[in-house]
Amino acid sequence: MTKTGTRVEFRDVSKVFTTGGREVVAVDNVSLTVEPGEILGVIGYSGAGKSTLVRLINGLDMPTSGELLLDDTNIVGKSEKRLRQVRRNVGMIFQQFNLFSSRTAAGNIEYPLQLAGLGKQERQARVKELLEFVGLSDRGKNYPEQLSGGQKQRVGIARALATNPSLLLADEATSALDPETTHEVLELLRRVNAELGITIVVITHEMDVIRAIADKVAVMEAGKVVEYGSLYEVFSDPKTKVAQRFVSTSLRNTPDKHEEIELLNAAPGRLFTVDLTEHSGFFGAAEQARQRGVSIQPVHAGITTLQEHSFGKMTVRLNGDDAAINEFLHTLQDTTDIQEIRR
Repeated sequence: MTKTGTRVEFRDVSKVFTTGGREVVAVDNVSLTVEPGEILGVIGYSGAGKSTLVRLINGLDMPTSGELLLDDTNIVGKSEKRLRQVRRNVGMIFQQFNLFSSRTAAGNIEYPLQLAGLGKQERQARVKELLEFVGLSDRGKNYPEQLSGGQKQRVGIARALATNPSLLLADEATSALDPETTHEVLELLRRVNAELGITIVVITHEMDVIRAIADKVAVMEAGKVVEYGSLYEVFSDPKTKVAQRFVSTSLRNTPDKHEEIELLNAAPGRLFTVDLTEHSGFFGAAEQARQRGVSIQPVHAGITTLQEHSFGKMTVRLNGDDAAINEFLHTLQDTTDIQEIRR
């Protein structure tokens, strides 16, 4: 159904808008690469620059500076005619579906094929194929008002795939959906990626969406990409405050402030939260500490496996001789991140 996915490369890209005589930097010196067939998840709070990033990729806005390459073509400075050619290879999925209320599901999917000048028989065959692909074979004659939110988004995905794009942009595509429907739509996008080889860029403010679908993650704040890496790298070791906040909303592997107070009051001892990774020395050191009379009681934990790597955090209560506890902590400092929870 499609060719090899598009390679997307940002080279020192900035986008500056002028509003009311004031300059607003929406995208600030961004450099990143999405390889063909990858799924990049871009996450950030409102105003971080995520949607502007999408508009730059599909040529609706132009960078103020830098280079933006789709495969080997730098689209910066290209004519509108050339940009229209570029956009034919880019499919777009929207938060609010953007379906024509006066057209059936089949009619909405057919629309970009009409614009592309395909004949009626070819259009009908393609629409039938796409309705089957997104699981709506029996809904082609239904109008948007007769469809659920998830079904509308499936129509939106089918429409985005109509012209065989090699790049798919999903801007908050699941934000208007309930959790179960979100899961179904993300499963469909994974299938699009796996079976069709399409490169996908997903824009979201929900880390659970990133966790469910992305190969790589870009965390944006104030127009900058403040963190960029594989799904495992960003989730297992977030470096920035904003990435740490997003990761904590998805993994929930540490006690919240209320739970910390309850744990501190529940029993004597010192509380610590320990990072558990494949290279952690915690368990070996813990056995040695137990032999020296240190009691180690797990009170909270969460373990996750992403991209074939397991990691997590465990909160433990330590009781025993201060010298033995301090030796245990000293042993861990080179291999394991451990933080004490204090009042």
